[in-house]
Amino acid sequence: MTASETKNCLACGKPIKGRVDKKFCDDYCRNNYNNQQKSKGSHSTFVRNINNALLKNRKVLESILPDGEETAKANKDKMQRLGFQFKYLTNIYTTKTGKSYYYCYDYGYLPLDNDWYLIVRKKDDQG
Repeated sequence: MTASETKNCLACGKPIKGRVDKKFCDDYCRNNYNNQQKSKGSHSTFVRNINNALLKNRKVLESILPDGEETAKANKDKMQRLGFQFKYLTNIYTTKTGKSYYYCYDYGYLPLDNDWYLIVRKKDDQG
């Protein structure tokens, strides 16, 4: 690009001053443009809703497990009242003894008897 050529902002179309590789005139335009790009597409709302549900599940598990404690117990009713949705999880960890822990990122739960769950925080050596 020569000195006489001008680039225009991808968001608002105004001429850009500054670095040669600059694409936006300011942070507002950059954020606005990127937000519009993210909102395009038929699956964006679907994906956003699932991500929100996963984050909510993580927050619920985190709220049940006290700081400094390795485990806690909660029943299904309590978890659901707090907004937990059992159908959303990020991974399953199966122990050598065959127990399956269901995780939402770094917090998980192990089903126990009578709709009770053991809430845990992921250990570094778990996959």
